[in-house]
Amino acid sequence: MTPQPIAVAAAPPQNNTYSQAVRLGDVLYLSGQLGVRPDGTLPDTFPAQVQQALDNVATVLEAAGSSLALVAKVNIYITDFSRLREMNEVYPKYFPHRPAKTTVEIARLDKGAQIEIEVVAAVAD
Repeated sequence: MTPQPIAVAAAPPQNNTYSQAVRLGDVLYLSGQLGVRPDGTLPDTFPAQVQQALDNVATVLEAAGSSLALVAKVNIYITDFSRLREMNEVYPKYFPHRPAKTTVEIARLDKGAQIEIEVVAAVAD
């Protein structure tokens, strides 16, 4: 079994040091997705960044043969833990099946983003 890198042109730009996702067997490992729009800009509000990060996760999952419904684990990194309530107002709309989740506060994210989300999901096929 060999890891298969996956690149998704419809997702925000990345650099050449990582893959947006890697498939290993029937499992997908997504790199962290910032709340950055495909054009590289950040939404102005934290809830909009949460929504955009989750939209980016969905875009990569779908391109890789999976979906939000097949996510088993979510790791969330936020720059201000006091915004957890705001994040949790958006999050359930994407994950009504309640996958395992870890949320941690970190000092800083790339591009000045306030949130980054990575997931592990099953492949649909």
